[in-house]
Amino acid sequence: MRLKDPKDTQRILWTKHAKEKMRFYQLSERKLRKLIRNPDRKEEGIVPGTVALMQKAGSKKNPYEIWLMYQKVDKKIKIITAWCYPGISPKGIPLPEDEDLKEILG
Repeated sequence: MRLKDPKDTQRILWTKHAKEKMRFYQLSERKLRKLIRNPDRKEEGIVPGTVALMQKAGSKKNPYEIWLMYQKVDKKIKIITAWCYPGISPKGIPLPEDEDLKEILG
């Protein structure tokens, strides 16, 4: 099944790397937008100035996590990458709730 590449909007920009990872892990634009609106965990990204979001997926027997890393650019969100982590990842440094993100997404 071929997933369509996401298009840049007024609120969200997609990098070429993010589009390639979406194809590799078979992640849809809809699933990643849902992750942005309702993450299970939010941490500081490994790249300075970025935020990583996680949402649980899979089943009890076969759990995995969907991760997304983004950066705020002006009044937009730039999606840098997305990936799947098999199993349950260890917790890192949590971030406080971000009101700017809610404002950008509307």
